[in-house]
Amino acid sequence: MATPVLIPVEQYLSTSYDPDCDYIDGEVQERNRGERPHSLMQLALSAIFYSNRRAWKVLPMPEQRVQTSATRFRIPDVCLIAASDPADPIVHIPPILCVEIISSGQTLRHMQERTDDYLAMGVQQVWVLDPVRREAFIPSPSGVLQPSPDNLNVSGTPIELSWTEILREYDDLAAGR
Repeated sequence: MATPVLIPVEQYLSTSYDPDCDYIDGEVQERNRGERPHSLMQLALSAIFYSNRRAWKVLPMPEQRVQTSATRFRIPDVCLIAASDPADPIVHIPPILCVEIISSGQTLRHMQERTDDYLAMGVQQVWVLDPVRREAFIPSPSGVLQPSPDNLNVSGTPIELSWTEILREYDDLAAGR
C-alpha cells in the first residue's frame, strides 16, 4: 500500500480539484464520482430542499466544502445551512443537515467515517441514502448508521420528508418526467 502524500491545509485550500476532494488530516482524498442514480437522487433532494427553502429558512448547498475540524474538510452531496449563516466560501458553522448518497463501490463503513465527522462538528442530522437499494440510514444516538423509518426529519425544525416521496421524485426523474 502506497504512503499517502500529505499536504498542508493552506495548499489544499488554494488548489482547485475537479471534482472537489475531501481533505483528511493532510491527505487529499478523491470522492466517488456520482453515476446516474447518485446524480438523480442529488437533483431530487436539491429540488425538494430548494422549493422549501423559505418555509424552512435554509439554503440547500450541493457539494459545498464543510470544515468539520481544523484538519478535515468534507464535501457532502447536499447540505442545508441556516439562511442566516454567513456567506463564507467554506461552511464553518455546523449545517442543519448533511446528506450523503451512496454510489456504486461505496459501503456503509465508508459512510460511517463521513457521518462521524459531521456529527463531531455538531451537524444536527445526517442522512445516508442509497438510491439503488432504495434504503435510507440515519445515525443512532451512538452514531452508528441504522435503517431509517419512512419519515426523515431534523428534530426541532420543520424539516420533514417522506422517504417514499423522495423515491417518487427520484423515480419521476429517472423516467424523464
